[in-house]
Amino acid sequence: MLMVHIKKFYEDINSEEITTGRYDSLDISPVHIHKNKKCHKDALLTLGDEVVGHIRGNRQMMVEYAPAEIAVEH
Repeated sequence: MLMVHIKKFYEDINSEEITTGRYDSLDISPVHIHKNKKCHKDALLTLGDEVVGHIRGNRQMMVEYAPAEIAVEH
């Protein structure tokens, strides 16, 4: 369910849709509790791959930071 929320969050802040054809073709969602663990694992990895592939394809920095300004807790 977390990966689905990450996808929706990305789509909301960037106003663009991430196409998930391979994930959709698996016909499984986080609420399908009757499916076995392997099916859910395959779906999660497929969805993650499609989300990361989309983000890498756009090459947009969502957060900019200057490494010298990072605070370190002691």
